[in-house]
Amino acid sequence: MSKVIVHSLFSNFDISLFKSGKHYKLYEKFGSHIITKDGIEGTYFAVWAPSAKQVSVVGDFNYWNDQEHQLNVRWDSSGIWEGFIPYAGKGNTYKYKIQSNNNGEVTEKADPYARRCEHPPKTASIIWEDNYFWKDKNWMKERKKHNALDAPYSVYEVHLGSWKQKVEENRFMSYTELADELVDYVEEMNFTHVEFMPIMEFPYDPSWGYQLTGYFAPTSRFGYPDEFKFLVDKFHEKGIGVILDWVPSHFPSDAHGLGNFDGSSLYEHPDPRKGYHQDWKSLIFNYGRNEVKSFLISNAIFWLEQYHADGLRVDAVASMLFLDYSREEGEWEPNEFGGRENLDAIAFLKEMNEAVYKNFPDVQTIAEESTSFPQVSSPVFSGGLGFGMKWMMGWMHDSLDYFAKEPIYRRHHQNDLTFSLNYAFTENFMLPLSHDEVVYGKKAIVDKMPGDEWQKFANLRLMYSFMYTHPGTKLLFQGAEFGQTSEWNFQTSLDWHLLEHNVHKGAQDLVKDLNKLYKEEPALHEKQFSHEGFEWIDHGDHENSVISYIRKGENEKNNVVIILNLTPEPREKYRIGLPKKGTLKPVFNSDIQKYNGTGDFKNTKLTSNKKTWNSRDNSIELNLPPLSMLAFKYK
Repeated sequence: MSKVIVHSLFSNFDISLFKSGKHYKLYEKFGSHIITKDGIEGTYFAVWAPSAKQVSVVGDFNYWNDQEHQLNVRWDSSGIWEGFIPYAGKGNTYKYKIQSNNNGEVTEKADPYARRCEHPPKTASIIWEDNYFWKDKNWMKERKKHNALDAPYSVYEVHLGSWKQKVEENRFMSYTELADELVDYVEEMNFTHVEFMPIMEFPYDPSWGYQLTGYFAPTSRFGYPDEFKFLVDKFHEKGIGVILDWVPSHFPSDAHGLGNFDGSSLYEHPDPRKGYHQDWKSLIFNYGRNEVKSFLISNAIFWLEQYHADGLRVDAVASMLFLDYSREEGEWEPNEFGGRENLDAIAFLKEMNEAVYKNFPDVQTIAEESTSFPQVSSPVFSGGLGFGMKWMMGWMHDSLDYFAKEPIYRRHHQNDLTFSLNYAFTENFMLPLSHDEVVYGKKAIVDKMPGDEWQKFANLRLMYSFMYTHPGTKLLFQGAEFGQTSEWNFQTSLDWHLLEHNVHKGAQDLVKDLNKLYKEEPALHEKQFSHEGFEWIDHGDHENSVISYIRKGENEKNNVVIILNLTPEPREKYRIGLPKKGTLKPVFNSDIQKYNGTGDFKNTKLTSNKKTWNSRDNSIELNLPPLSMLAFKYK
């Protein structure tokens, strides 16, 4: 006999919003919630399973007996099963055992809305609540200026399991340990933001977190939910924003996950041409189903509200936008207008962004999107998808290809490096050197560079200098900042011992100082998404492989003149045109000894003369070190 007491947290209005796809806080209703009813403490459970014939809560409190606690189905055709179980409480493990109307199939599922999950490979959900007291009031009050599109925005991308490990104990660092070491490191390196690869619960380590099963639970690999909040809080205390990698594009078919949830295609699209991802062997959400849309948007809102996240980097947007993504002819069906666009997914992304920015106008959503789909980072009201920023994949590919070339050949490929400025202001672009560029045989960033060790690291310093002075925000994956020499391995710690060597310490110091330069020089960020913030001096000196440009801010006196020598040949008395007469002062040199550069090529006479050059009335002669970037301002 069932010992479930009839109870509901849903109002009729909640049900109406849920069924219309407009309920954006479903986590307040679904899942397990510890409450007191008639003087008895217990847990209220609610789950969506419209194709179910029977739904039971099985757990350690009833010896996993599916006859003990059978939920009640609502009368309103919402497909919601719910009820109150006395004495079930915090720390108890549970699942939903669902008998389907479809041939009586039985599934045993983790709670899609669980706030905590068992440590993999265990798969049960855990009844949980915490009363974490946030200490980031000042940050939350001020974060609008930190996340603004005209603010410096430099992101350190981190995989929590492999950034640093307790090697002697053969274990991951915990959230609380990372709150000491990682927070201090990101602050020391002058990054403005940190981005975590997915921390929502996932069953399979080699997926790096991109195959989620616990959308509302931080992974138990590193500790408790309140300890993850503590980690976020510590970043905020240091003035550093936290971006979460979010995956609404697909989910795994693990038996305890969302797939075939109630014996039907509940969360996934029933047509495999739209519901199965061939590349990742995973399932694709049914974006046209209102209840699924509410689930996903509620999830985005949840991390921003409950965990004070400052932004969401949305994974694999390109795979969502196109019906023929990674599919051959005949493997996809055109939309109602005969096109390849996934109209349901586009509508979902627009609605998600509108909901996020309406509720949290001081955060950013960032699209990992690799195609030429228009207006990804334009507001929805002007026809865009509504993201705050978009990854500039073209810049990344072109830059890595260019810097991989032997310098003797670069004169023939200079347009590859400068081409990005032809479209740099069509979107609000973030320049990413992410985890994807250092796996699967692609080699570490420094190992992509040609030449001997000194040249490899000089090229690395030069590419980073180009990145930080190119329009757009920045993202660098862990280890790249000190020249990790091996590909990223999610199972092991970064090679921190490399910092004992000058070349690696020099690269790290360079990135630290580039972040500082980016933050302190207004011209490098105030107009980073506007053509008004950039002006070429000379992009056509192919023979010498030298490019020069000006980064411009609100105030002309803050403008920065930048010259890149892209070969190992020093260029003495190299002349560039200047926008006006005056005396320059150096603000950055990637070739100084601190960075393991030569430190040899000085510029002592920095006053312009009245000689026309580069179609300008004033010019100056400079000594350009090998494989270097120089930056100057007017005194």
